[in-house]
Amino acid sequence: MSTKAYYPINEIGAGKTGFSKTRSIIEAAFYGNNVVKVNTLKEAYELAKNSPGTVVTDMPVYRGEEFGLERDAKVLLFNDGAITGRYAAARRIAGEPGVDCAALDKVAMDAIYEARWKTMYHAEVYVGLDPEFMVKAHLLIPEGEENIMYSWMLNFQYMSDDYVKMYKNSQPVGEGKEADVYIFSDPQWAPASTPGVDYSCLSDPQTLCYFNTDQNCACILGMRYFGEHKKGTLTMAWAIANRNGYAACHGGQKEYTLADGSKYVASVYGLSGSGKSTITHAKHNGKYEIKVLHDDAFIINTDTCASVALEPTYFDKTQDYPAGCDDNKFLLTSMNNSATLDEDGNIQLVTEDIRNGNGRAIKSKLWAPNRVDKIDEPVNAIFWIMKDPTIPPVVKLKGASLASVMGATLATKRSTAERLAPGVDPNKLVVVPYANPFRTYPLADDYEKFKKLVEEKNVDCYIINTGDFMGKKVQPKDTLGILEAIVEKKAEFKPWGPFTDIEIFDWEGFVPDMNDTNYVEQLKARMNDRVNEIKAFETKKDGYDKLPADALEAIQKVVDELK
Repeated sequence: MSTKAYYPINEIGAGKTGFSKTRSIIEAAFYGNNVVKVNTLKEAYELAKNSPGTVVTDMPVYRGEEFGLERDAKVLLFNDGAITGRYAAARRIAGEPGVDCAALDKVAMDAIYEARWKTMYHAEVYVGLDPEFMVKAHLLIPEGEENIMYSWMLNFQYMSDDYVKMYKNSQPVGEGKEADVYIFSDPQWAPASTPGVDYSCLSDPQTLCYFNTDQNCACILGMRYFGEHKKGTLTMAWAIANRNGYAACHGGQKEYTLADGSKYVASVYGLSGSGKSTITHAKHNGKYEIKVLHDDAFIINTDTCASVALEPTYFDKTQDYPAGCDDNKFLLTSMNNSATLDEDGNIQLVTEDIRNGNGRAIKSKLWAPNRVDKIDEPVNAIFWIMKDPTIPPVVKLKGASLASVMGATLATKRSTAERLAPGVDPNKLVVVPYANPFRTYPLADDYEKFKKLVEEKNVDCYIINTGDFMGKKVQPKDTLGILEAIVEKKAEFKPWGPFTDIEIFDWEGFVPDMNDTNYVEQLKARMNDRVNEIKAFETKKDGYDKLPADALEAIQKVVDELK
């Protein structure tokens, strides 16, 4: 099997695979006499439907029996309270400088002790949808949080007969040296003064997302938002993938089949709200046969350049999907939305972020009829999605170091999917390396993997700006038109201004004026911001995310050429 769950007696003990302090604290809780195993989606649905506060809408789950639900299953709505987004400030990652694992372990021990008074549910899923890469993940969560558990089982791959067989026939990840993932979560947790427990190790006094990805375990405390559990699980899977020769990807990937039968595989990387889902699912008016891998989470084998999806469904914003929208036919469960009665007295969802920002829903795999779980064709191109007003709608990056460092300094704007610490400006342009704020290993790992794809595997690399260019909004039709020109090999890239390693494809209405002193100064300032980010990596967190020297040299060259 892909990850290790069962151990011969002679493989149990200190220093052996699957046995370490944090993991031992967390895993033992799964075998308590207060634990109820939830084996099927049908069980999880009934528990969630009957959980206090759940709104059972009159919206049917479309073809739910095909993936483990009863024919009459309905879309369930559950609202979390005041917090409706992720909270990065709560994350504590073992191995990072300043993270006191000994103290955090005691917080986890005490939280698990207090949870003994509660009925706990144990659910299992697979993360990774192909025999090449499948990880088994376990979640332990208390009674009252059934909707989180149900959504978690929907978001990842529940243990259907077909996937159980696939998992049994899959190759062991890491040659059998990777243990199952164990996640303990108690959204009801609150810190209490307890002998031996020092909460100063927490970055936030009321919440904790403690990741020990080397040990394939996590502890999530005081966090109700489902997104913390989804991304927390992906965090673990991405870390396993990173250790085993894969590039971890927070983005979307699709395969185009052109009229001549040739294939083109494009990967796009951007944060929530950047347009990565729009780009990934765009049908291009039927001009091509399209296969979609996923729009949020996948991995690329850096040797074969094949790609594997990590989840079957889609955790999407409902802001742009009003009541009656055709796409709502594919909803499975919803959170942080409202409800009302239609003219027939049926309970319907009220979306469009009327109740709060970042309303969400899980959509079934059937939403994209062209979905695949793996793309065997090697990836052809990487597209970094930026929202940087000085970058034209598209530029092409030459040189592996520049291509990768631009991903490491990917600039964008915050989205409503994230809860920010007090005092943080939500409008400030920020850098999120590789559009993945969920990395739990040194940044250099991602840098080297994406560099390898460009340098050794001849993958092309582009920046596409889906925000505005010097005050003019880049429309989806512009972005999709550019992509079509690239896929069809009709895009004519030429040297851009003074740059040696950046080329431009002039797009009508967005041609930069390199004789405009104001524009050039702003462009230089933004590029210099990237230089400063790379330099900051050398000192932040005691240099944990320091990049190789060629990264700084590549971006410094861009700044110097603007003089």
